[in-house]
Amino acid sequence: MADNSKTEDTASDSLEAAKNATNKKEKLADQVMQNPQVLAALQERLDNTTLTPSSYIETFPKAVIRRIDALKKLQVKCAHIEAKFYEEVHDLERKYAALYQPLFDKRREFINGEAEPTDAEAEWHSENEEEEKLAGDLKNAVVIDEKAEETNVKGIPDFWFTIFRNVDMLSELVQEYDEPILKHLQDIKVKFSEPGQPMSFSLEFHFGPNDYFSNSVLTKTYKMKSEPDKTDPFSFEGPEIVDCEGCTIDWKKGKNVTVKTIKKKQKHKGRGTVRTITKQVPNDSFFNFFSPIKVSGDGESLDEDSEFTLAADFEIGHFFRERIVPRAVLYFTGEAIEDDDNFEEDEEGEEEELEGEEEGEEEEDAESDPKV
Repeated sequence: MADNSKTEDTASDSLEAAKNATNKKEKLADQVMQNPQVLAALQERLDNTTLTPSSYIETFPKAVIRRIDALKKLQVKCAHIEAKFYEEVHDLERKYAALYQPLFDKRREFINGEAEPTDAEAEWHSENEEEEKLAGDLKNAVVIDEKAEETNVKGIPDFWFTIFRNVDMLSELVQEYDEPILKHLQDIKVKFSEPGQPMSFSLEFHFGPNDYFSNSVLTKTYKMKSEPDKTDPFSFEGPEIVDCEGCTIDWKKGKNVTVKTIKKKQKHKGRGTVRTITKQVPNDSFFNFFSPIKVSGDGESLDEDSEFTLAADFEIGHFFRERIVPRAVLYFTGEAIEDDDNFEEDEEGEEEELEGEEEGEEEEDAESDPKV
């Protein structure tokens, strides 16, 4: 009985001590909160704290958060519907590619001198027709053997090579030793994947007979994905290129511009004799375009340089498909490039004008402030 009494007394003392400690903390907290300096510091800290969207959402009642979760689930369903939309767009691209192709075939014939346009096909009214007429009159005043000239020129010389030279994105890839090869380029085609096949498109580069390789066509295929990522469905913004495949170029002996031969001297450690060896190392060339970096299928990530190279490759493939092939003549004449440059200049002009307005407002504010 005595032991039980002692235990009860000890428990009672512990409870009383805990109550006293709690009371002391509450009194201390009250004293702190009544201190104006402490309150001001707390208020300033609260004012300087910016709520992120996620932390702001966390302040909602559970019922509201539950409804937001339901909206996210609806958004995922929207992403899957959007993916189906882009799949149908791809089907439309395939359909209209078949309609464009006869026109592109005729373009190839005119470029390569396989056919001559009729007078009706060649009739074109330019915006600068007056200037062109004057230039034509001056040209007619000079005695020229036009018949001899016509027999020397076939089609449109260096059509595709000129496009490569005009477009900065492409000219950066072309080395001096690539140029003679690109002058044999006769056509570039875009081919879309067949119905029921995984979404992709291929670029076909058609070459005439040359001294560099035996291939008549070099191909590059870009594989695409049009479905939301399971781990991040909200990042879906339409089809994206996820991988690409090139082709094997059958280079003729000594003509492979993607490699270069170097000589290296080696010294024998024991005998001290020196020998010279030759080895082939990679060489910068546009034709490396057909040997792209392979995306790893085992989930391993690429290093930063490889990711940058692959992203640039995807951008070039998309540019060929969306701009170069459909509007080739405008990149040959430079008109498409001028349009792009003008658009960029307009954007910069608007930004500079806006900055000027902001500076003006700041100056006006400064002048109207009596403290300054």
